[in-house]
Amino acid sequence: MITKPDKNVVRKRRHNRVRRNLAGTTERPRLNVYRSNKHIYAQLIDDTTGVTVASASTKDKDLNMESTGNVEAAKQVGELIAKRAQDKGFKSVVFDRGGYLYHGRVKALADSAREAGLEF
Repeated sequence: MITKPDKNVVRKRRHNRVRRNLAGTTERPRLNVYRSNKHIYAQLIDDTTGVTVASASTKDKDLNMESTGNVEAAKQVGELIAKRAQDKGFKSVVFDRGGYLYHGRVKALADSAREAGLEF
């Protein structure tokens, strides 16, 4: 009997397929997004050295938000990661949606990061 695959297993397979052709460099790091039911996380990653340059999430004390699993929270995380990227001197990034659909919270994070000055 064949069982239905776990959603996260399918997402990881899709993410690996996308990551084959996508990498962050020292000049243009990868903006990775991870989304859980309660929180959303964003990281700027330099894949050549394997270093996380900057990160932001709904768990950050800077944001001080009541509800963390919604589109509004994702917008605030997008603005914060864009601010932190620009403080480190990065203007342009490669967007990695992490195997998630470009919709809802992932799209809100990306759009707010663009509005705050990041290019991708």
